[in-house]
Amino acid sequence: MFRKIFKKYLPSHESIRQNRFINFFGELLHHHNLWHLHRRSVAGGFAAGLFAGLIPGSNPVQFFFAALFSITFKVNLPVAALTTLYSNPFTILPLYWVAYLLGSFFIDNGMNNLPPLELNLADKPFSEWMPAVVTWLTSFGKPLIIGLVLLASLLAITGYFLVRLVWRFYVIHAWHKRHHRAQL
Repeated sequence: MFRKIFKKYLPSHESIRQNRFINFFGELLHHHNLWHLHRRSVAGGFAAGLFAGLIPGSNPVQFFFAALFSITFKVNLPVAALTTLYSNPFTILPLYWVAYLLGSFFIDNGMNNLPPLELNLADKPFSEWMPAVVTWLTSFGKPLIIGLVLLASLLAITGYFLVRLVWRFYVIHAWHKRHHRAQL
């Protein structure tokens, strides 16, 4: 049952192999753990996707790194690719803000040296918006980079063990249900 739910929503082997961002991996995409749905492979794919989802860039960049991590660690590739979608235009700012706070705490920067939160683009011509945004983002600097690595690692480790735990509870529940039906 659990596998049927996953298989229903995961992309097929062929659709992933034909993806222009990861098709150059070629023969490396034929390892069986990249496609099988068992608890270690799915949990590892989930962790790889959580880590890759915080890599700066758009979804193709995150899909590429999710595929790279999946191939490297021999974990489920479709789960990793699908999991990267947790970082989207609605969630990326809160995630990056938490990463910045975590990085500031880790390097003991504290809240005293916060960069300006407001980004004033109203008085600038459109051609100056991108340099202003880049300058504003670089003001976050070292705390953001360290925080992204820490948050990605924390999410990946937590996600890995959470999936393993949920999978185990599901299997135990299914076993008890089957055992109960057998006794009737």
